[in-house]
Amino acid sequence: MNPGVKVEFHQAEWTVNPLKMQEMLEQARQMQDQMKEKLSQTVVEASSGGGAVTVKMNGQKQVLQLKIDAAAMASLSSSPSDVEMLEDLVTAAFNEAGRRADEAMKSSLTGMLGGLNLPPGLL
Repeated sequence: MNPGVKVEFHQAEWTVNPLKMQEMLEQARQMQDQMKEKLSQTVVEASSGGGAVTVKMNGQKQVLQLKIDAAAMASLSSSPSDVEMLEDLVTAAFNEAGRRADEAMKSSLTGMLGGLNLPPGLL
């Protein structure tokens, strides 16, 4: 610092209105309830193996239905490689359905919080 230059620091005063804080918390609870309801009603579907395995899942990642095509089952032999292939198809369908549920949740959150200027990557 230069001699003779006077620098002053002032501490900002923050006051929080408890009534406003309560109101904000209530709004947040309402938004959370709305989001849970929306996610429970959102249904995503994913398949693998050209439709041999299909998974339906809601936005809360609860599995609603698993379908394995009868033709896929008929083509299976008792060899371990066929069983592993079916397991891989089921795993792939579940993972894709989970990814789609995440996308649906992110899209819903973005819509609900659209007016907020949140930093990138937060959602």
